[in-house]
Amino acid sequence: MCDCLSACVRRLLPEKPNHGDDKPNHGDGNSKVDAGGKRPSVSPPAPPPPGRPDRPSENAIYTGIWPFEARHRDELSFQVGDLLEVMCRNGDWWTARKIEKNGRILGTGIVPHNYLARAESLQMQPWFFGTMSRFEAQNILMEPPNDEASFLVRKSEKESIGYVLSVKSNNAVRHFRIPHKDESFYVEQTQQFSSLGDLVNYYCKHSLNDIVSLGSPCHKKKPNVEDINHLLDDWVLPKSEFTIENQLGNGCFSQVFRGRWKNHINVAIKVLKNDSVDNTEFHREVEILKRLHHRHLISLFAICTESSPYYIITELMEKGSLLQFLRGKEGQNQDAASLIDMATQVADGMSYLEEQKSIHRDLAARNVLVGEDYICKVADFGLARLVKEPFYISEEKKIPYKWSAPEAISHGKFSIKSDVWSFGVLLYEIMTYGSVPYPGFNNREVYNKVKSGYRMEAPSKCPSFIHSIMLKCWQEQPENRPTFKDLRDMLERSSYELESPPGGSREQ
Repeated sequence: MCDCLSACVRRLLPEKPNHGDDKPNHGDGNSKVDAGGKRPSVSPPAPPPPGRPDRPSENAIYTGIWPFEARHRDELSFQVGDLLEVMCRNGDWWTARKIEKNGRILGTGIVPHNYLARAESLQMQPWFFGTMSRFEAQNILMEPPNDEASFLVRKSEKESIGYVLSVKSNNAVRHFRIPHKDESFYVEQTQQFSSLGDLVNYYCKHSLNDIVSLGSPCHKKKPNVEDINHLLDDWVLPKSEFTIENQLGNGCFSQVFRGRWKNHINVAIKVLKNDSVDNTEFHREVEILKRLHHRHLISLFAICTESSPYYIITELMEKGSLLQFLRGKEGQNQDAASLIDMATQVADGMSYLEEQKSIHRDLAARNVLVGEDYICKVADFGLARLVKEPFYISEEKKIPYKWSAPEAISHGKFSIKSDVWSFGVLLYEIMTYGSVPYPGFNNREVYNKVKSGYRMEAPSKCPSFIHSIMLKCWQEQPENRPTFKDLRDMLERSSYELESPPGGSREQ
């Protein structure tokens, strides 16, 4: 059996869990799943950018572009410039073997795909940052290491856009679309190039609109790899493997703490209060989290159920809840475009839930988490339900009135369309930097006013098209409300996103 096939088989066949040995090892790597095949891989790596297909054969040679130190016996350490032969690709973590130039094998194991690049590929360029949103690019470029005219080239998250040149200019960030047509790349139609490298080299010497020339490539930060799904044999782990540190939040049903797994990797530990939820409810929440995997949804790592209180282990989002973020100094400094980008991320995650026929039932800024590079992820699926019918009927009385659709309050009818109503309120929270919706009204007053046709007015400095989207979310009849896919597309089409010089191309 060939090495690649052997490695894949080892990673797919169940093996007896071994939680006692987590020492880094440079031998064979075999990330495993449980006997039922329930442990999923993480989200797949982004496809290659259009116009520059990069689809290597199964056994392709890559180069390390960041040093990686193994934290577990299944992982493989390597340094910048090391050659690695990738044998199998499984989500964000690949099986590879480190080789010398003469072909001698130095070790085999699991490696993070975003620490590698193929020789001569765009990923090897110091100015290329891969797939990245406008918001991420803006915040990275505005960090202190980057001077005036620092720049990067990125692949827009929006499939219709393609490449974008983002440049720091006059204490702001400007974004120029780079159309790719007939084997040519350009920002200004009068200047066309056969490659992105040629385009960048030209504008490092010549002006672009009112920017004299491009400066230094944006400072690159080492990618975050605090993911443990590829290292786990089972969903259920002993509490002894986790160390609880400082508290991050406190809710009606749980407390959330920063923690570490085996003193190696940062995680978030959600400790359920003993009387907060019965065993059935707990396992229902876990089953929902296990099924759902998306860039803008929080990832479940494991659970601890050996004794009360139960733990839910998820990825750690360093900046806390979106509500806390908006009310803090960082949030207060965000412009309207950045706020809308955060809303777009939430809509993207909810669009995935919509596709999976799942509902959230408590969508609000307090239940969205913000991580490194301002990535937003929908969290707290404690009230979520997988549904086969359009509506889920609930008799529970714990309803977040100010965020809930009228039919959810009056008849307990929850659906993806009632989540859309909640998203409209979430938009209000975002555009007001975390203000409480329906200020001055109590829960009963809010319900009565909404039933009589009242809708919140546009917040101060809120773009008119955003308030228009809010009103679409607050249509009385659920069927008249947009889908989350529609909402995501509306937000993505916002014309504020990209700037272009004369003769260039502006996103519509």
